Amino acid sequence: MAYSINNDCIKCASCVSECPVNCITEGDDVYVIDPEVCISCGSCAGVCPVNAPNEA
Repeated sequence: MAYSINNDCIKCASCVSECPVNCITEGDDVYVIDPEVCISCGSCAGVCPVNAPNEA
């Protein structure tokens, strides 16, 4: 299952550089993960200071 980023996101961008498939982009309020590209590796969740990325 792909990851998604919840509203706890503080837009720190720590997840963006960790994504091996570059599927995280900046949204209006939070960063957004493209579920079609996400490989569910969990790298984004591992570096997020507020645990915003979660498996959908």
